[in-house]
Amino acid sequence: MSVLAVTKELAAAQQHLATFPRRTRRRTKKHRAAARKVAGLHAKIRRQRLDHHHKRANGLIRDHDVIAHEKLNTAGMTRSPAARPEPGQPGGFLPNGAAAKAGLNRSILDAGWGLFLGILAQKTESAARRVIPVDARNTSRTCPHCGHVAKENRVTQADFECTACGFTANADHAGALNVLSRAGLVLCDGA
Repeated sequence: MSVLAVTKELAAAQQHLATFPRRTRRRTKKHRAAARKVAGLHAKIRRQRLDHHHKRANGLIRDHDVIAHEKLNTAGMTRSPAARPEPGQPGGFLPNGAAAKAGLNRSILDAGWGLFLGILAQKTESAARRVIPVDARNTSRTCPHCGHVAKENRVTQADFECTACGFTANADHAGALNVLSRAGLVLCDGA
């Protein structure tokens, strides 16, 4: 069963579980069965995610001796935005984009980047390979050709165009080149 199908089934099971009263002295047999089903689906999703992470890590280790990645602060990336009080109205708040951020947070946490990087680090160590985490700051804003750093280099989410030298590329590809060059510098310093 695919992850999407399991996710839909989990949503339906959680909706069914929510129909039962929250505070009762004794749960009914149907209530306990619904809670077991939700727990089982959560466990299935967790196993699928772990299996995917292990397979991807094995594939990377099999094909590469050195693997570089951005050192990501997922806890900081998934922090909810601070409330913005409305100046003219006491007790009122301005919109802060928390609903949109909640969807992004859910997708970041669902991907399990931290778990994957931990598995990758363990597997590379046991396979005598090397993982190099590099600083993630400005990797998508730096030109890999001339080194110029500017916010304007990122034309759109997908396109990169250097304002200094005119270098154009896919933004993800330009960021990957910057991560690779930073990893090379780390390798040179360690040698």
